Amino acid sequence: MINEETTLEEILKLPHGREVLSRHGVPCMTCPMSSQEVSFLTIGKVADMYGLKKGKIIDDLNKKDNSKEK
Repeated sequence: MINEETTLEEILKLPHGREVLSRHGVPCMTCPMSSQEVSFLTIGKVADMYGLKKGKIIDDLNKKDNSKEK
């Protein structure tokens, strides 16, 4: 289950992770430093840094994740 302490690296391993992050405007997908930062940046920190709605992002990640497991 994704929560605000989940790293971007873990999220990007999900089949839908990149798509959900992009849809919510998470800028890390295009940042040149992202390859060095994804292992320690959490979705909570990123959302706070960029003023994104972390609850909605987390809900969408979990919703998609859960639908894949059923």
